[in-house]
Amino acid sequence: MLRFCNKYPHGVWVAIMYYAPNCSDGGDWIKKGWWRLTPGQCKIVYGGDLDDRNRYYCFYADADDGAVWAGPYKRFLPYQAFAWCEWIACVHSDGSPCGFTAGLRLLDIDSYDSFTVNLVP
Repeated sequence: MLRFCNKYPHGVWVAIMYYAPNCSDGGDWIKKGWWRLTPGQCKIVYGGDLDDRNRYYCFYADADDGAVWAGPYKRFLPYQAFAWCEWIACVHSDGSPCGFTAGLRLLDIDSYDSFTVNLVP
């Protein structure tokens, strides 16, 4: 299981990406979000055995005060809750994007079956 704990003094939103070969867009990763964590709260965002799927996961977190936990892996993330393949994006009927491009941070869980990410200042 993959769990996130908010150790930050403000609310945080979390999105993840994990290996899922042969996704419908031709990519090999699935993106999911958003989980809302209040200060001190923990949530399980992936309930399976981590090591059975892959050693690498990615995440992006955005706090209410503007702080972010980000990395170099650029992907489109919608503003609303989602569970999409890696390369899917969206636009509104007026042509404006319904999300943004974010840099996801790589998470190496090694050979652990469960892992906790503590979001700290």
